[in-house]
Amino acid sequence: MTDPVTGKRKSAIKSRRNKDRHSFYLKAMDEADGLDFELARGVQGIDDEIALLRVKIKSLLENDPENVKLIMDATSTLARLVMTRYKISADQKKALSNAISNVLGNLAIPLGIKYLP
Repeated sequence: MTDPVTGKRKSAIKSRRNKDRHSFYLKAMDEADGLDFELARGVQGIDDEIALLRVKIKSLLENDPENVKLIMDATSTLARLVMTRYKISADQKKALSNAISNVLGNLAIPLGIKYLP
């Protein structure tokens, strides 16, 4: 589909917008950081960020334990990342609960293991 104002295809416009957004950040980076930025764009999930933040918090505690505000900010951020990482929808929670109940009902009870549902 062609944009009536620019005469360009919409996919070309979208591509240019994405390039402009990345260029915005790249303008503030040196070449090494720019390469790291391009590599980081391909990473999925936040597990690496959680691990990195834990390492940084450990370093803060070892090297600057009096900087309570920064430590608290970092630990709050870590808590939010972990909650985001393990956040599941209500349907997923119900399905998980049902799956656990089924495992307990089909395996635990026949083996003589008692549980309270």
